[in-house]
Amino acid sequence: MKEYNKLVRDNIPEIMIKNNAKPITRILSDEEYIKELNKKLLEEVNEYLSDENVEELTDIEEVLLAILKYKNVSETEFNNIRQQKVLKRGAFNKRIFLEKEL
Repeated sequence: MKEYNKLVRDNIPEIMIKNNAKPITRILSDEEYIKELNKKLLEEVNEYLSDENVEELTDIEEVLLAILKYKNVSETEFNNIRQQKVLKRGAFNKRIFLEKEL
């Protein structure tokens, strides 16, 4: 028996069943859910950093969208917050690397 003990995408149990596995699942409480989303975000970021595969970025975005939904923040509202930050502090397009302050 293999143990996973992690948040998975919605269709994973059905995929496992089609592959003759017998997944044991449960529905997380709100507190558990946000904790596991945060862990999943870190997991997906680390996976991206290990191989820089663009597909991992889609996993990161999916987790971000789930966190926003959990926090009752719409994608539009999130993008507005992001745009305001870009207007105030800029983006990362100029590749500026701050070394120190004198």
